[in-house]
Amino acid sequence: MAQQHDLFDDIIDISKGLGALKDPFSGVTDALLGADAPDAPVWNPADYKERPRANSIPCLVCNYEKSSCTACIDACPVDAIDIEEFCIEVKDSCRKCGLCVSVCPTEAFVSPRIQPKKLYDAIAGAAAAYETAYVTCTRALRRLPRENEVVVACIGDITPEVWFSVLADYPNVSVYLPLGICDACKNTTGEEILGNAIATAEEWAGTGLGLEVDSKELTCVKRREFERKEFMDNIMRTTGLAVSKLNPATAAVTSVAQRLKDHTKKISALEKTLKQACGTTTQKRRRILTQGRQLMLSTLQSYPELAENITVKTPECDFSKCTLCGECVKKCPTRATDLVGAGRFVVEPTYCVGCGLCVEVCEDHALTMVEHDATDLVVPDPEAEKRAAEAAKNHAEIEKAKAEAKKKLNRMLDSVEKLDK
Repeated sequence: MAQQHDLFDDIIDISKGLGALKDPFSGVTDALLGADAPDAPVWNPADYKERPRANSIPCLVCNYEKSSCTACIDACPVDAIDIEEFCIEVKDSCRKCGLCVSVCPTEAFVSPRIQPKKLYDAIAGAAAAYETAYVTCTRALRRLPRENEVVVACIGDITPEVWFSVLADYPNVSVYLPLGICDACKNTTGEEILGNAIATAEEWAGTGLGLEVDSKELTCVKRREFERKEFMDNIMRTTGLAVSKLNPATAAVTSVAQRLKDHTKKISALEKTLKQACGTTTQKRRRILTQGRQLMLSTLQSYPELAENITVKTPECDFSKCTLCGECVKKCPTRATDLVGAGRFVVEPTYCVGCGLCVEVCEDHALTMVEHDATDLVVPDPEAEKRAAEAAKNHAEIEKAKAEAKKKLNRMLDSVEKLDK
């Protein structure tokens, strides 16, 4: 349904026209100067690439040399990763594609540019401000990105958890990937990784991700509500007039920065809730919540109905075989497993990333990985429950007041009828 056009929209359109009149040759000047302007930014694909750093502590192979995990080695298109003597080496031949970062189940590779939370914020920021946000790679774009275009070295750098959170919150996100662009790319493993990540996220979210293959179809149009917010914020800065008070409808519009801030607060609150409930093992070891898992948990907290779409794996113990050696607990990279009571094996599903290392180190074969839906990952939101309880209480009080008022009115009407008779 088309948005209603009101006085504020008319004023915004007029201000755009006045802006063009103030500098009518701005477009011509930019075209003539182009990249030759002294301070003009220059397109450089290297600006969007970064050599990852390796952290051996959460690495499965570094924890257990017989581990079958080869995710990073399989993803690297130039065999630049070597794991020996409990240490990860990223060789100089690294192409800085970032694919190792996205496939590692325990986030043993670190690249600040493509951290899950940072990627979510970048995509969400563009999607909240523009009618369509695009995610693309350096080979596909080949120019400076516009405000609604998020560029990464390879689209395979974006994990299923990031896509899942984006799809659940913002349906106006598309991938820009021209046909055949991956065929000639030297990141030979990227196409399969991005395809699997997007397919998994679409299955989890129950919705599809947009795809654009023609550069001529790319748009850069701000959302009307965002333009209104920008316009009114500018008036408030220059005049001190709170325009939102004049038009109550605009007061509900939340700025992009505020939405991202609220999302960060939600993740922090969720992590605090988990920390208080199950953040440490019986041996007082602090459990580790990966960024990808943080995004998934926060999304499921907002959309618990999506948990049924997600399949996760967690270890299950056959206690008749378990000898209580505790090796599974020692080797768990996120410390999700524990021995409680008289040594009974338990796993905290919110922290478990399903890597399966505990199963591999169990010499008694007491552990097996079992698939199930993600219902156990829905963490209760104390604040939301409190608000819901207060709302229910207020509703009950209002209904009670209505019922009492109705009784009084009926008694008054009965009295009037008796007087008339």
